[in-house]
Amino acid sequence: MKIRVVAFATAADALGAPEVELEVPAGTRVAALRKHLEEEHPDLAPLWPRIAIAVGGEIASPETALGEGLEVALLPPVSGGRPEVADRPATGSSPRAGGPAEPRGRAALTDGAIDVERVTATVAGPTRGAVLVFLGTVRDSHQGRRVERLTYSAYRPMAEERLGRIVADLEAASEDLRAAIVHRLGEVPVGEASVVIACASPHRAAAYEASRTALERLKREVPIWKREHYADGDAAWREEEPLAKDPAQ
Repeated sequence: MKIRVVAFATAADALGAPEVELEVPAGTRVAALRKHLEEEHPDLAPLWPRIAIAVGGEIASPETALGEGLEVALLPPVSGGRPEVADRPATGSSPRAGGPAEPRGRAALTDGAIDVERVTATVAGPTRGAVLVFLGTVRDSHQGRRVERLTYSAYRPMAEERLGRIVADLEAASEDLRAAIVHRLGEVPVGEASVVIACASPHRAAAYEASRTALERLKREVPIWKREHYADGDAAWREEEPLAKDPAQ
């Protein structure tokens, strides 16, 4: 049977390509696929303790069986810290009557500059007196090195689902709160926004709390990676903690 393996950041570097198509025996499990990949691509070996494997957009165990045409993703640590995406329940997915609307359009990835006013407008309303907007912009240095730009990449299907889940959870947790998270992909120059988080509520305390929670969950849960490009021509992936601990370790 055929499967498609997609890889990101350091995992893609070790694989030698962002995606490959493989022919594997029917009934192959994740553990066997991992062994095969390591034999074919030895540079993956030191990365396995830091890589999570997703099958069909969900974190998989070594015993997960693969099927014809499935997409398998190799997910190294995300740029903001240790994610908690494995088997996280979609709390808040059934909003109260008259409560949060579906977050469609308010949780998004974009390949161009973010329209901050448009994002803000999606959460504003006459009953929400507090509107808080957070901009995450690209700094010009990191650990003493001059940074010229960042390049962001994402596992899009999973990232979009996680962003929507965060927005839905925030809105379900606070009466009449609206939230929006838009993250930019591709190259982002110094000084430009890579992420915009907008939260609006009847009172400021809820808006502040929602904004802080949105940012921390974004860093932990959403499969987005960043590569720093330095003034000396060098570049490096910014990866920290594993996306999910491999049960086989």
